[in-house]
Amino acid sequence: MALAPKFAGQKFVAGVEPKTVHTLELYLDYVCPFSAKLFNRVHASVLPLLRTTYKNKVAIIFRQQIQPWHPSSTLVHEAGAAVLRLAPDRFWDFSAALFARQSEFFDVSVVRESRNQTYARLAKIAAESAGVEEEAFLKLLTISEQPGKDGALNSGNAVTPDIMFLVKANRLTGVHVTPTVLFNGVVENSISSGWTAEQWEEWLQKNIV
Repeated sequence: MALAPKFAGQKFVAGVEPKTVHTLELYLDYVCPFSAKLFNRVHASVLPLLRTTYKNKVAIIFRQQIQPWHPSSTLVHEAGAAVLRLAPDRFWDFSAALFARQSEFFDVSVVRESRNQTYARLAKIAAESAGVEEEAFLKLLTISEQPGKDGALNSGNAVTPDIMFLVKANRLTGVHVTPTVLFNGVVENSISSGWTAEQWEEWLQKNIV
């Protein structure tokens, strides 16, 4: 699936991109423990291989997959969308930091705070990991307590259009479970969140030609 330029921060390519490269798409939810396992392994072990052994051969796209049975899932992915606007080159850094602290946004961790209070905590992570200004970040996310000029009470925030686009794009693939990995547009069920660095290296050797 193509990637809109405004979401280019989701894509990792080592070196100069040729016209055609293999593409791994990672459908991940920031508050899914198994997504965290897969991301952490890819971030620590696979990206370094792509910078060296497989340079110019593989692109990885982080697909933000909101899982609505976790109410905070929308909020953390809105945070990701805000970072994509403010510091797209630091999206993977922010994602690594957020996955490292994902339990802080599990159901029990957010149940006693307001939506805007959750955004405030996410703003600090974004500032620390991606270098964005908290004020600019919160300007994109904060929900006003006053009706809109037309009396609207349910108009969302500045990144709502981005979230709507991401959800629409993901629905086209029919992906449900997180994590899910697509390789060149086809679901690759053999890849597991529990894979070691050695298993990833073996898979790459077999599939990247």
